[in-house]
Amino acid sequence: MKTQQNYFKQKLSLVFSMCICILYFSAVQAQKKRPVKKAVTLDSIRLSDPAILADKKTNMYYMTGTGGLLWKSKDLKLWNGRYDIAKTDPNSWMGANPMIWAAEFHQYKNKYYYFATFTNRNVKIDTVGGNIIERRASHILVSDNAQGPYLPMKDKIYLPANKPTLDGTFWIDKDGKPYMIYCYEWLQNSNGTIEKIELKSDLSGSIGEGKLLFKASDSPWSREKDASGNDKPNKVTDGPYLFKTGTGRLGMLWTSWIYDVYTQGVAYSKSGTLDGPWIQEKDPITPPNFGHGMLFKTFEGKWLMSVHSHRKIDGKTVRIPKLFEVDLSGDKLVVLKPYTP
Repeated sequence: MKTQQNYFKQKLSLVFSMCICILYFSAVQAQKKRPVKKAVTLDSIRLSDPAILADKKTNMYYMTGTGGLLWKSKDLKLWNGRYDIAKTDPNSWMGANPMIWAAEFHQYKNKYYYFATFTNRNVKIDTVGGNIIERRASHILVSDNAQGPYLPMKDKIYLPANKPTLDGTFWIDKDGKPYMIYCYEWLQNSNGTIEKIELKSDLSGSIGEGKLLFKASDSPWSREKDASGNDKPNKVTDGPYLFKTGTGRLGMLWTSWIYDVYTQGVAYSKSGTLDGPWIQEKDPITPPNFGHGMLFKTFEGKWLMSVHSHRKIDGKTVRIPKLFEVDLSGDKLVVLKPYTP
């Protein structure tokens, strides 16, 4: 009798365990199926580092940024999202659940590429000045479609494993070769840099080593105070983005700080190539509290710049996407006025 009772207890325990597993699996799947919001206005979206692709194949605007998610819109006014589109390899250096920062879309040779920064918080690569530096690097995913999904390519590493890099972007230089332009983070070198590295023809990996383009301290406008209160150049480089003016001049947006105010400036290449030398404009290019900008052209032919700003809501600092009209027709990029779709 006891044997029979033990048998039923074991069966009941097994069934209970299976039910728990099924419930857990269902909960995980439900988390993966993120609810999609419909007809959301741009100023109600919370998003850092917004990057927008105007995709002519689908006549749709796609927006991404920090978080590795996607919003889409037909008119820049109302957006649907958020969609999970970045698929990483859990067996790579990124780990099972990497943080994703500052993602951008780039269309190249009939493919769509997702340039982003991935951070594995479980891997520590250095400690400098009391700051523990996590494994972080700019990387590229690929898709046949603007909406993804974006998947890993052959090479698992584009940039050195012992250096924290971020905010990678894309440019084809005058030599016809593709490059990633990225920041080498100030946390390790104490004076953030913007660098370039050549990419393979299909962007599936990098070639050679990175090369310095300029340092944070080269900027005449970014400022901070040291521990003694002395004024000095700010050490942060953030969000590079390349463009050409109407006269063919090569420029680069990039962001830093003026003390505690997030600020975006611009530099121009004297040679017209990535190798520069890069001449920094004296003054910032956008109003205070706007930065990490990129440029895109609407389907109607208007050039816009997307940036984010910081805002306090219920005691918390959030980041809000914002659009500005810009003029690229002359020798310099000119920011005109806020754009309201």
